Amino acid sequence: MTRRFALTFPGETGGHAEQDVVVVEATGTRGPGGHPVYADPSGIVQAEISDQGEVRMLASGGHQDPRTPLHAEPLP
Repeated sequence: MTRRFALTFPGETGGHAEQDVVVVEATGTRGPGGHPVYADPSGIVQAEISDQGEVRMLASGGHQDPRTPLHAEPLP
């Protein structure tokens, strides 16, 4: 199992902002689809990532509407 991923998110819509990259690490838990859950150090960015690299973003707070990343790159 991959322990870390770099999630690449699109820049702000309508602008020429750079893409955001967030590194997430395995939490040891499983998401609603049964795949491992990964989180950034703050715990705000949480994602369930399958062994095929499919990403499902998970809300970590009440009024959060998480964006879907463009890419999930496994890290060593």
